[in-house]
Amino acid sequence: MKELEMNWTEIKVEVPAQMVEKAGNIANMVVPYGIYIEDYSNLEEEATEIAHIDLIDEELLGKDRSKAWIHVYISPEDNPNEAISYLRERFCAEQIPFEITCSSCAQEDWMNNWKKYFKPIPVGEKLLIRPLWEEEVDPQGRVVLNLEPGIAFGTGTHETTRLCLELLEKYISAGDCFLDMGCGSGILSVAALLLGAESAVGVDIDPLAVKTAEENAASNQVADRFTGICGDLTEKVTGKYHVVAANIVADIVILLSQDAPWFMYENSVFIVSGIIDTREQDVLDVLQEQFQVVERREEKGWVAMALKLKTDC
Repeated sequence: MKELEMNWTEIKVEVPAQMVEKAGNIANMVVPYGIYIEDYSNLEEEATEIAHIDLIDEELLGKDRSKAWIHVYISPEDNPNEAISYLRERFCAEQIPFEITCSSCAQEDWMNNWKKYFKPIPVGEKLLIRPLWEEEVDPQGRVVLNLEPGIAFGTGTHETTRLCLELLEKYISAGDCFLDMGCGSGILSVAALLLGAESAVGVDIDPLAVKTAEENAASNQVADRFTGICGDLTEKVTGKYHVVAANIVADIVILLSQDAPWFMYENSVFIVSGIIDTREQDVLDVLQEQFQVVERREEKGWVAMALKLKTDC
């Protein structure tokens, strides 16, 4: 009975492949630790561009290209019916055809399930994200970031993290101090250190996320320059940083932006991501009081921005 109680719930949603982007955006709002998506509509192209392989397993080639499947995992202490109700309501409102199935699975099973869909991926001009379980990787001159995300958010495969990494590699400089507000897997902090930052602080309210971030820092031999902090940003973090990042969701970005200036120098850069394009103006309405946008990037309906403090603030 005890083992059964520790099982997670897998919610699997089938949607038309052409609508998976919108459906995935909705599903991302259900859980804080991410989802994974099966979408084979552009299998050959993505295998070449992302995974850098030209030999594809026959089982994958046989997959239905007209459909996609979104996998959402609900922890034992949460009620899966709430997530299912939310998904049904939002999909119906957005007129997305769907089928939902629900099953029980052990945590270790679902944690391993999505790994087969997470391959080494180049990001920006300098980074290559390598899952720890992938042994043979050709970095092709890129800086390799070794990653075991566990159930913490942040693999680099999602547009929000990828956009954030692209901005980070542009604005981080040798000797900088970096602050990640809501560090998740620690991917941004580790990337900043590998790109030359002198130190990085990652803060998150989830102790598992902080533990994962510390482990990823160790896997990349930068643990001596990384500090993981569990708790409230303003209560636990001190000092100022050259680059500050918040890759979460629009409402939390708005909330954190009120405190971000306390941790910034006059010329520091504030990178925000995780913003759906329909919420961009909501975020700007708040941020424009203290910040000016110096760069904006968008991919598949997700927006990331680099900002600086207004000189008259």
